[in-house]
Amino acid sequence: PMGENTARLAVTRLMLTNFRSYNSANISFGARPVVLAGPNGAGKTNLLDAISLLSPGRGLRGATLGEHTRRGPAMPGEALWAVAASVSQDGEIFEIGTGLVLNVNGGERRQVRLNGAAAGNAGTLADIVQMTWLTPAMDRLFIEGAGGRRRLLDRLVLGFDSAHARNTTHYEQAMRERTRLLANGPRDPAWLGGLEKEMAEAGVAMTLARADVVQQLNDVLAARGEAGAFPAAQLALTGDADMLIHENGEAAVDSLREKFERMRIRDAEAGRATFGPHRSDLAVRHTVKCAPARECSTGEQKALLVSIVLAHARALSVSRGGRAPLLLLDEIAAHLDGERRAALFEEIIELGAQAWMTGTDIEMFDALRGRADIFEVADSTPRKIAEAA
Repeated sequence: PMGENTARLAVTRLMLTNFRSYNSANISFGARPVVLAGPNGAGKTNLLDAISLLSPGRGLRGATLGEHTRRGPAMPGEALWAVAASVSQDGEIFEIGTGLVLNVNGGERRQVRLNGAAAGNAGTLADIVQMTWLTPAMDRLFIEGAGGRRRLLDRLVLGFDSAHARNTTHYEQAMRERTRLLANGPRDPAWLGGLEKEMAEAGVAMTLARADVVQQLNDVLAARGEAGAFPAAQLALTGDADMLIHENGEAAVDSLREKFERMRIRDAEAGRATFGPHRSDLAVRHTVKCAPARECSTGEQKALLVSIVLAHARALSVSRGGRAPLLLLDEIAAHLDGERRAALFEEIIELGAQAWMTGTDIEMFDALRGRADIFEVADSTPRKIAEAA
């Protein structure tokens, strides 16, 4: 039986090779929240970054795969860097590995392994590990461009719909190829039409998945109301393509394809696709203040972000029979006052989530002593703090 305060989805072992500041590491964890405390530059975020690469995409830093490499390898076929983990999901253990390897011809490619066998692409991992994260870079999410908000939403969608990564990739590949043809030719209508049909099919699937998750989050956020220390948020998908798909229902694929066809000349002049789900935005409002998030204080913006991530964890947990996703919360304590910090810890414990939290001041996590695995990290060496008897 699962003990008190243990997560049903947890990383229980993490092994790193040539990864950022880590030459090698092999660390074991319980299925409880994990605190990593230590000075800036100690290697705390690199551990979160490694875990984030156990899911599709570029991880929490959004870095290119090559940027994770600590030092170059000696031979083709050897890993430039590697992350391996034991993941416990409802008591079943999955051995997951990913890394960057050098091809014989000199190129680089990402490798994904599952239980000792090659696993195709990183999309396979979305069925096993669901996760979401907050980083200090996201503190500007509401005042910068739509790209960051879209990435957050797509990360939240992945937990519910593992095909979302594939749809997004198909859409972007078809869009790039269309842009190239419009720029360089040949502007073959049949060829362009085929690409626009691919974009429309993937684009509608992406948009419907996003809209579904926004609805689920709004339901959880509305039910929460002002409970707890975090403000209620209200989310909405905004974008011309979102409106078009919403209004056209079953005919949405044809409507989107026809719109792409009409936009060819304009897109050719712009050198990019000027319309589509790749330009969607996520609008966030502070429910009680009736104010857009961008007009709230930085502290409130952070609290709104936390409330969205907690709502996502709750909605995902309900949809998966009580299995909360992993939460990667980098420097989470720094911008929360004592009351909100305590409320966050209580909610994580109540959710039964394995939350990974970093901070420079270990005392900020005192309330978690005895309820979390607490590590001090110095010079990329995590040392577990013994619990008082």
